[in-house]
Amino acid sequence: MVKALYPRPGYQALLERYRDVDQIKVLRGVRRCGKSAILTMYMRHLIADGVRPENIFYKRFDEFGMPAMQTADGLTKELAEAMDASDRQSMFYVFLDEIQEIPGWEHVVRGLHTKDGVDVTITGSNAHFLSSDLATLLAGRYVPIDVFPLSFREYMDFRAASSGQSGSVDEAFATYLRFGGMPGLFSLKEQDEDDVARELSAVFDTVILNDVAKRLGIRDLPLLERLVTYLFSTSGNLFSIRKVTGALKSAGYRVSQDTIENYIDALERAYILNGLCQSGLKGKELLNPLRKFYPVDTGLRNLTTNFAVEDLGFQLENVVANELMRRGNQVSVGAVPMEPSGTSEIDFVATNHQRRAYYQVTQSLIDEQVFEREIAPLRAVGDSFPKFILTYDHARSGITSDGIHIVSVMDWLRDKD
Repeated sequence: MVKALYPRPGYQALLERYRDVDQIKVLRGVRRCGKSAILTMYMRHLIADGVRPENIFYKRFDEFGMPAMQTADGLTKELAEAMDASDRQSMFYVFLDEIQEIPGWEHVVRGLHTKDGVDVTITGSNAHFLSSDLATLLAGRYVPIDVFPLSFREYMDFRAASSGQSGSVDEAFATYLRFGGMPGLFSLKEQDEDDVARELSAVFDTVILNDVAKRLGIRDLPLLERLVTYLFSTSGNLFSIRKVTGALKSAGYRVSQDTIENYIDALERAYILNGLCQSGLKGKELLNPLRKFYPVDTGLRNLTTNFAVEDLGFQLENVVANELMRRGNQVSVGAVPMEPSGTSEIDFVATNHQRRAYYQVTQSLIDEQVFEREIAPLRAVGDSFPKFILTYDHARSGITSDGIHIVSVMDWLRDKD
């Protein structure tokens, strides 16, 4: 059975925007988030736009049946033969999917970049595809395109395309919160808990074993798995590395702060975890800022808790954090001074070039004390940038007298702006 593919117009538009330009396009993100499908859909677009099939070279390096030992020399030979068979009067498009499986891949890609009439797009899922590594490997010749699991808007589109109807927004969002937005869920006949767990476990195991443990030489798998479970199940809490290390030691693990820092760095490099630092700190706090850790997908987060329905507020935070990053923001956790002393937290500060916005996320605003607790830090911010409270219920909405927006989180997620 051929797996159905559903368009993701935002990524297709980005690829078209950079079509036939000099830079190498780099799609990077966690395994199975849809990078291969995006490439396939874009290649279909190129053919529909008049590009001849012999002028498109596509190879996926992690699919079943590929040789265990693949080499850069072998790939170079294949590319040379494909170019010789193409129409050299037209652009030659190269798509190399999960290229990190080839040792020395950067030499092949840099060589392609030196050729006239060649448009190169690559994808990757691990450490080499962080900005710092790419800057070294490709010497600034690339355009990064970060690919995430489905946004809620994309999730609604996929539901409508796969079943012919999207259902109620509330029902869809409850399922999205619980099971997440990995595109592979839409290849399942039924999205029941057992089938979803098997699909997400396959993603989780591949990332943890291949992109973290194997590539970075981590031997203590039980410790790594326990760390992931701890970080995922407690996402939304502010942590120091010392606190994380202490929690693991209390569970019986012999571990150092340096080891935990390295493991967390490896998880971030595999795009399965994002760490957000505090901003707005002063004095000694600047030397040791706390962090919040958010999994790239709530389904993967909830897999570690057997899809328990507790901590709905933290799950909402997780969705909003991922959406802010998906929209191209630099995201941090805000700390603002509050009278008479101390600081208070703002869930997210989103910065995009010269623009900034502040976000509080809460399950409900029915209780007046909760409302005052959520709005007070926003009122304490001393600038005129936009401020939002995103809420799961519909008890309050609109704009307060001092300009703070109260918005349903579902409406905000579906808003194109």
